[in-house]
Amino acid sequence: MNTLFFGYMPYLLLATAIVGTIYRYTTNKFSWSSQSSQFLENRALFFGSFPWHYGIVLVLLGHIIGLLTPSTIFAWNSAPLRLYILESSGLALGLLALFGLIALMYRRLTNNRVKALTTSWDVLLLIILLIQVVTGLGNAILYRWGSNWYAAAAVPWMRSVLTLSPNVDYVANLPLITKAHIFNAMLFIALIPFTRLVHFFVINIYKYLWRPWQVVRWYSREVRTENIVQYK
Repeated sequence: MNTLFFGYMPYLLLATAIVGTIYRYTTNKFSWSSQSSQFLENRALFFGSFPWHYGIVLVLLGHIIGLLTPSTIFAWNSAPLRLYILESSGLALGLLALFGLIALMYRRLTNNRVKALTTSWDVLLLIILLIQVVTGLGNAILYRWGSNWYAAAAVPWMRSVLTLSPNVDYVANLPLITKAHIFNAMLFIALIPFTRLVHFFVINIYKYLWRPWQVVRWYSREVRTENIVQYK
């Protein structure tokens, strides 16, 4: 089973993501949008979007640093205090992301106007994201010093996959919840071209996180006055 899930499936799912992305771009490039529903209900979206995006982006950044330079993780964790800071920060960011995701799911499932714009792909994506965050938090809570075994086991496995010589021995003895977290991440990647997340390939992350407030104007036909609202 380890060979199937961590030896062969990574290539199948990665190929699905690449081919699906190319196909969607060549056949319907104008669908590369997050299909924002912000104008439908701004306040609830803020309380979900803000913690979700900042929490998950920082967690993902930590994973990327570990993948590119695992020696940096080992060097940082060599001092117990720094290890405690890294682990507690990761847990706090994971909880922040979970709070934001639950708020977004609640909004999407309870707001009738937003629900009308929700597709089955959106629901599946939310389930995959929820599983990913919950299993990640489960790893952080149940198994200590996850950053160390991530750099020592998961990173060498990912590198072996990228070099077309998958070595499943690196992940064979990891806890079940950890394996679920890893495999679910691959499912998430495979789903990208079929969901609104495909807009990640064209969005400017820096400008998105720090962009200034936008001013939107519209005219009411009834009162014939100009109204101005600000939102981000």
